[in-house]
Amino acid sequence: MKIEGQIRIPSGCAISAAISRDGKKMSGELIAGSMKPMHDRSNGLGGGFAGYGIYPEYKEFYAFHMFFDSRDTRKQCEAFLKERFEIVQSEIIPTRKIPEITDEPIIWRYFAAPLKSVFTSLQLEEKEFVAKTVMKINAEMPGAYVFSSGRNMGAFKAVGFPEDVGVFYKLEEYEGYSWTAHGRYPTNTPGWWGGAHPFTLLDYSVVHNGEISSYDANRRFIEMFGYQCTLQTDTEVIAYIMDYLLRIQGLTLGEAASVIAAPFWSTIAAKTDLEDQKKHTYLRTMFPSLLITGPFSIVLGFEGGLMALNDRLKLRSMVVGEKDDKVFIASEEAAIRTMEPNAENIWSPAGGEPVIVQVKEGAFS
Repeated sequence: MKIEGQIRIPSGCAISAAISRDGKKMSGELIAGSMKPMHDRSNGLGGGFAGYGIYPEYKEFYAFHMFFDSRDTRKQCEAFLKERFEIVQSEIIPTRKIPEITDEPIIWRYFAAPLKSVFTSLQLEEKEFVAKTVMKINAEMPGAYVFSSGRNMGAFKAVGFPEDVGVFYKLEEYEGYSWTAHGRYPTNTPGWWGGAHPFTLLDYSVVHNGEISSYDANRRFIEMFGYQCTLQTDTEVIAYIMDYLLRIQGLTLGEAASVIAAPFWSTIAAKTDLEDQKKHTYLRTMFPSLLITGPFSIVLGFEGGLMALNDRLKLRSMVVGEKDDKVFIASEEAAIRTMEPNAENIWSPAGGEPVIVQVKEGAFS
């Protein structure tokens, strides 16, 4: 009979991230390797990565990474995109055939610029136009999914263990100043290609360990503003919430963190700084439906930085370490040691306290 200490019961899912404050490039092989010691946190039903700064030659264009179920679907979607974008490059995303990854869809990417004549005629700002295009494809084109849509960044995901997904997508051939990774252990949602993490919109990407008990309330609120949750996984809503708070509402990263992992009312009432108290009262009052409840640790990737955040009760593990200009984040210290054996200043962030790391201004461009 197994007794305590002889059997490992992971708290579901693995997340990992790395960023260079100096904007130095790191191989995708580094982040893929970090998932190996956390193998038991996944069950083979989803793995994925997001890299920033990986497309310097196309950095002015939106990189649409897409899944298609057939050639006809791809042609139909491509015709739709050509009505709205100038496509400067269209190609299959390079992959490596391995026995661990099967039943892959057509995996394609487009580097494209929105046609100004189109989005101005619709009275839309450029990024809003791109976001609405993503929503329209994912909601209205069966068999076509945009799983990444930012500039100079891209997500790579599949059904499989994350370390195999890294091999499948040849991540060693990419270099970025920032990376995030996820190994999935789905408990009540399907394991399929579109449901693997990261979930992205524009340059925002989210990897998540945990479960959102407030999902229905969060989804109903965010869908009032044109977002559509179509990927059958609760984490998707976090990416849209962050886009809404940061891009649409103009909140800072710290303020957005105080919405989704809001302090308890008793904590706010006990604050001695009256301005701070007023700010948190305002945020809780304005965005009550965007409070995310349930256990979670997330890493948000964005252009020029990362933000790591636990739920306010810290019900999921997350560790941070540093070495020179680099910062590492993971579910377990073992993953950080794999990326940097000599990592220093290892610590566990407090619940609800964001860890925000940004690249020095101008370094990555």
